[in-house]
Amino acid sequence: MGRIVVLDQNMVNMIAAGEVIERPASVVKELVENSIDAGATKIAVAVEDGGRKLISVTDNGSGMDAEDLVSAFEPHATSKIKTSNDLRAISTLGFRGEALASIASIAQVKAVSRTADELSGNCLEIDCGDKTGLTPCSADVGTTIQIRDIFYKLPARRKFLKSANTEMTHIAEQFIRIALANTTIELTLTHNSKEQYRLSAEQGLRARISELFSQEVADNLLETEIDEKGLHVAALLGKPAIATTSNRLQYIFINGRFIRDKFISHAIKEAYRGAIDPSRFPAAFIFIRMPYEDYDVNVHPTKIEVRFYNANLVHSQILACLREKLLATDLDTLASVPQQSAPPMRRDGRIAEAMEEFFKRHRPSGQRQLDFIPDSRPSGTRHTNEYREPSIENRASKFLQIHDCFIIAENDDGFVIIDQHALHERIMYEQLKRRVRNSPLESQKLLVPESFQLTKEQSDTLENNSQLFEKLGIELVPFGPKTVAIQAFPVLLAKAEPADFLRDVMDMLVEKASTLDADSLFDEVLHMAACKAAIKAGQKLTDSEIEQLIADKETVENSSHCPHGRPTVIKFTVAELEKQFKRT
Repeated sequence: MGRIVVLDQNMVNMIAAGEVIERPASVVKELVENSIDAGATKIAVAVEDGGRKLISVTDNGSGMDAEDLVSAFEPHATSKIKTSNDLRAISTLGFRGEALASIASIAQVKAVSRTADELSGNCLEIDCGDKTGLTPCSADVGTTIQIRDIFYKLPARRKFLKSANTEMTHIAEQFIRIALANTTIELTLTHNSKEQYRLSAEQGLRARISELFSQEVADNLLETEIDEKGLHVAALLGKPAIATTSNRLQYIFINGRFIRDKFISHAIKEAYRGAIDPSRFPAAFIFIRMPYEDYDVNVHPTKIEVRFYNANLVHSQILACLREKLLATDLDTLASVPQQSAPPMRRDGRIAEAMEEFFKRHRPSGQRQLDFIPDSRPSGTRHTNEYREPSIENRASKFLQIHDCFIIAENDDGFVIIDQHALHERIMYEQLKRRVRNSPLESQKLLVPESFQLTKEQSDTLENNSQLFEKLGIELVPFGPKTVAIQAFPVLLAKAEPADFLRDVMDMLVEKASTLDADSLFDEVLHMAACKAAIKAGQKLTDSEIEQLIADKETVENSSHCPHGRPTVIKFTVAELEKQFKRT
């Protein structure tokens, strides 16, 4: 007797459920996507016990007649594709015809549906693949599907479900993805009879982001858009201030479908290079429209991955769109002074005197004094919110260095605090990048060559990256067994110790050479070089050096952040100061 048997259809469906139905959130995704494909403008999702006890999805879509309702739960039954040609340009969210059959094989299902041309609806009940018959019932136009006790006949799968809160977190994430891509659909999500979200069809994307995440996220998004080479990209990009330690605020959609794609993720990271710390992730909501035949979604059962036929074009267009917007935007960090209760302000006319005394105590020697506008009003007169704009000449003369680390300078809106090292590091990086674009850095012969011994690993690194060191203007010559001497060193890096700098570069190359391409690796070296050459924290600056630093800020791109992504400038506005001093 043969050992090979043909599995019955319900067993096939249960196995398929293992691919399609990972957890309750997978059920929510499949059902809501079916509602969208059915043309629904209102969709309500109700969940109990994190979806383990009940998942209910109600829509006002086109509905199904009796024949279609029964067929919908058969394996590989779908209204969305008919021939192999349809697979070349899939325009619907669902198309495989596996989801409903898989769901019905591992839970209790009740489906009620009615079309617009019918007077009543139909009800179908299924218990883990066993249909109990079709009966007429009263129903509104559209479809309601209730899923109860998921995996209740599969204890091996059910025991892997997490707590209700954890499962609800996954459901909420699927809901958020769908809500972001479908702002013209009214959506509600309820858990244990408590409303979690109610999203109006009239609100725009930014307002929806505010409800789904926070007002802070919505307020710190930059809008950009391109339409070139058959690719339309619309994006909301987060300012560096709201970058997070994970990619939880990165959402990518193609023709309304949420996807994950390594090429697009890399484009986002590259666009923010130098604007945020490399260990953090920017917020980015990216919506792509392109011909359906230019990509394939039929590569994974969950349909979350796609394959682009021209991935390089997608990468370059998205990178250009994002980078252009970021470079054209003032990304200086706006100071956020924490709101706190405070005793009432004393309005006895002595605020200016107190500030004067503070600066007298903290002013470094050799720095100009701030020019305070004298109060000419008679003694006892109450202060008002009157603001007298100082002249440009006066403003230009007000610089103050504190703790030999930070520079305070007045601007039109208030004042800024500059991190002298971070800003100069950005300036040096841009200069280095510009100068090595066409030729090696200008170098200078050392009066006394610096020599040091190499390990085998360091020796291999030098040999494999000889062109990199040549572009930096570093001249190296053998100087005995396992020893090299630095004969020449770049002029721009005059403040760096040659041997120490070379060791640090080699250590970085050893660490990152296997994970970065040649261009990215060289960029990392320039970051390090800029850091070594920049003004240091704790270094006292003259007035002319301060003025030159501020002037140079206006000559470089993305001067609001250092090459490592740290802010170079924090802005304080007069309006915020007046609010903190209870003057408004």
